[in-house]
Amino acid sequence: MASFAKLPSGKWRVQVRKSGTYRGATFSTKNDAKRWAEAIERQATYIAAVGYAMPPKEATVKDLIDKYLEVSVEQFGKTKTATLNMLIKRVGAVRLNLLNALVLRDFVELRVKEGAGGVTIASDLSYLSSVLKWARHSRRLDVPERLALDVRASLKHVGLKTRSFERSREPTETELKTLYAYWEANPRQSIDMSTLVKFALFTGMRQGEITRIRVEDVNSEARTVLIRDRKDPKKKYGNDQIVPLFDGAWDIVVSCISGRNSGDIFNVKSASVSTAFTRACKKLGIEDLRFHDLRHKATADFFRAGLEIPYVALMTGHKTWAMLKRYTEINASDVHAARSRLIPY
Repeated sequence: MASFAKLPSGKWRVQVRKSGTYRGATFSTKNDAKRWAEAIERQATYIAAVGYAMPPKEATVKDLIDKYLEVSVEQFGKTKTATLNMLIKRVGAVRLNLLNALVLRDFVELRVKEGAGGVTIASDLSYLSSVLKWARHSRRLDVPERLALDVRASLKHVGLKTRSFERSREPTETELKTLYAYWEANPRQSIDMSTLVKFALFTGMRQGEITRIRVEDVNSEARTVLIRDRKDPKKKYGNDQIVPLFDGAWDIVVSCISGRNSGDIFNVKSASVSTAFTRACKKLGIEDLRFHDLRHKATADFFRAGLEIPYVALMTGHKTWAMLKRYTEINASDVHAARSRLIPY
């Protein structure tokens, strides 16, 4: 029941206690206080019945995303932040109680007209789904938690491919030699790209992992390095992993540490490495080659050298064979070579 009290200022104080819910507020008029109390009582009754609160009548998708960005404990990257801001522009005006499959159907059609592909649209819907899940489980709001995921699953039925093309590009030895020569002959090249590329090929690490390695993370006795917050689809932070450094990689680390006790080993930003690599490939006419393709080659080379799946998975950080398999560019000659190491012809 609601109780009302007129304050010395002339305003009205209202308190609602119902189904374990207590709320209080102050209004200029008693009618405003009554309307608010009735809404709170309806909400309390609804929560008691279904366990969730109805979203405020005028609340929009924008309101929800704004609150998500404000209070979520998750640390957002640039891509997710940009996507959420895009969602605000496209569907932010939609009231939460009117958010349904038809709204998202129109959103998908709009994104297709804008030139977005299936993979991008699927990612958009996944980010929206994370907001809806947060609203339901953290804010206890009765919103359609699976709506975005269900629409994402239906994309294939409208001819949109939601899985990215699996690259199999590896740098050739000729391309690598050309890149090394270009960097070493360029007096304006401030980043030691040759060393970074060789380290990537020796370790199979991601670009960001390489640039984050610190001197403190190196174990000289075990010849290992600790990779912090390694990429994991289920665990974004705290996924630290100790990996071995083979001879070539170890020699590079020892040279770069040069008596230091702390700090980044390579002292370079990930974005700068990407820019330098792309610029060199464009200058030399090397087509469709990315820094991440070095990881592809390194992983395939681990298998070609005879390392077993668990050992390669430790080096690369992959959690499942399905994730690792796409990097295994093994051909018939590789199989012959592996057999000859075990049973000479």
